[in-house]
Amino acid sequence: MTRVVAALARRALRTTARRPQFVAPLVLFPTLFLAANVGGLTRATSLPGFPPVPSFLDFQLAGSLTQALLLGGVASGIAIALEIEMGFFDRLLAAPIPRVAIVLGRLCAAAVVALGQVAWFLAVDLAFGGSVEGGPLGALAVAAIGVVAGVGFGATGITIALLARNVATVQGVFPLVFVILFGSSAFFPRDLLQSPAREVARYNPLSLIADGLRDPLVGPVSAGPVLEGLAAAGGVAVVMTAACVLALRRRLARA
Repeated sequence: MTRVVAALARRALRTTARRPQFVAPLVLFPTLFLAANVGGLTRATSLPGFPPVPSFLDFQLAGSLTQALLLGGVASGIAIALEIEMGFFDRLLAAPIPRVAIVLGRLCAAAVVALGQVAWFLAVDLAFGGSVEGGPLGALAVAAIGVVAGVGFGATGITIALLARNVATVQGVFPLVFVILFGSSAFFPRDLLQSPAREVARYNPLSLIADGLRDPLVGPVSAGPVLEGLAAAGGVAVVMTAACVLALRRRLARA
């Protein structure tokens, strides 16, 4: 099954690379959003209670990276929905391969894309005067959380696509991504949020993921935030991968 998963992952990556409309939103839109936030809100670091950070860019980078990873999940769902509409997905189901390999191949591709997104935003951070205060270990921590979260978000998008079976429904998730994202502490310290936003952010797993990504960027690596972020990302990945497999079985039962 390993060879099948690798082959399907390579195909998914080639398909993504050949479609700029898939690639551009994964890095371009979050990067522009990052530039707008940093350019207009830099003085927010002087607010009473704002945590000490090397720069506002370092603080905002985690939020933009979380945003990019979420958009990567939507893109994975759209890709699967397109394959369903074009009939290619049904041909995969009819092929003599393990059915779960179809899902695993796409998730492996999502992991590679997430790693590329992490590399892009770290490069942007360093190019514009930011820093990774946690050093190489911090960069590895950011990469680990980013890849695991990317798999979880990818599984979420694929699950929606398998249940909906059309591109329009998956694209309709796009506004919901921002509702969930801005209901977290990805872009602003949780302690400075007002109720009920503060309470929502406290229980939003994206807050843990964003805080885990941010910790190595703004200071020495702390085990607490990094492990919490990795656990939250891992929880999303495990739960949504299981949901993805169940959605695939449901589709097979209806076939």
